[in-house]
Amino acid sequence: MRQTTEAFRARYRADIHPLYNPWLHGAFVLLFGLLAIAGFWSTVHQVQPLEWLAVPLTLLFFNFGVYMVHRHLGHHKKSFARMFYARHAGDHHSFFAPGHMTYSSARDWRVILFPAWLIVLHTVVITLPLWWLLVQFDANVAGLFGGCLVLGYLMYEVFHACEHLPPENPVTRLPWIRQMRRLHELHHRREVMQERNFNIVFPLMDYLFGTLYWEPEQITPHLTSTPMTRMQHQIDIAGNPIAVLAYASTVTHWPQWHPSSLKIDGQGGPLHAGSRFEEDIRAGGREGHLSWVVDEYLPGRRWSARARGDHGLSLVVTYECEAEGDGTRFVRTLEYRFSGLAMRIANRLLLKRRIDHESAASMLALREMAQKHLASTGVTA
Repeated sequence: MRQTTEAFRARYRADIHPLYNPWLHGAFVLLFGLLAIAGFWSTVHQVQPLEWLAVPLTLLFFNFGVYMVHRHLGHHKKSFARMFYARHAGDHHSFFAPGHMTYSSARDWRVILFPAWLIVLHTVVITLPLWWLLVQFDANVAGLFGGCLVLGYLMYEVFHACEHLPPENPVTRLPWIRQMRRLHELHHRREVMQERNFNIVFPLMDYLFGTLYWEPEQITPHLTSTPMTRMQHQIDIAGNPIAVLAYASTVTHWPQWHPSSLKIDGQGGPLHAGSRFEEDIRAGGREGHLSWVVDEYLPGRRWSARARGDHGLSLVVTYECEAEGDGTRFVRTLEYRFSGLAMRIANRLLLKRRIDHESAASMLALREMAQKHLASTGVTA
């Protein structure tokens, strides 16, 4: 059953055991990891210069391991790693999607952090045997290797958690965190996640294997402190989610059902991530022009695009679909803001009310036009 991101989040949170303690979870992973590192490094004495190479080489080895596991097991179903695939590609990537990349409370750590027992498995089943083998040749190299292998695990957990922090958290503004957070956000796009940005801490393997993908954020710095006006409307449409979303995300149809859309200059058919188009509008009684870029298209589930317009306008529109009986529950979310003080005041006093009315009317028109279109093509069920 196809679900919106918010519906999945609500269901996932409801299934978390009431006795789950996120602080205990995080504290156990951190303390166990630090004790394990201290234990391995306590075996190190009088390290020779050449032996110190074990530190960067181990972290490089861990970086490679994370990349391979994330790329080939986290996003491709293998019989021996079904649980990891279900938890990662299923739970984590459904809970965190573009536009929904941050957690709301500490209990959401349940879907960010690995299960607490995994660091024990990583230390006892993987690291300890490798340490024992290396001890036969060089105890210092073995100790540095074992400690750094657990350190790599902790770094993964910490960086990954930072990449899902709320944007107002000061940690997100730290230079390296900010860049890795952006790479991870791009990785969470459905059309990108199987192919790009698998490293979490340092994107070396992504660079070497040609899977590194960067796209700058399209946000004007002085707008980041201006809150978005957000409005959401939903309606039930007779048709399957894939067909309904395909119709709604065919932007050349917009003038047929949205009262604010006057003219579209773009390709026909549902537009995928990266597609661009232009639109002439009349919203809230004011005419203007929007330049759009599509951020995400997940057939039958979600479509999202952002635009920049006149009068310092920036906006994001998101369509989400889920099956509802024999039809589709269609949810449209509009978020917008103006950079200028005069337009922000006008929005608060007048424009917001008009735009909300136009958005509500567009849902009724969308249902009528979509059902006519789907009936004419024979895909109403």
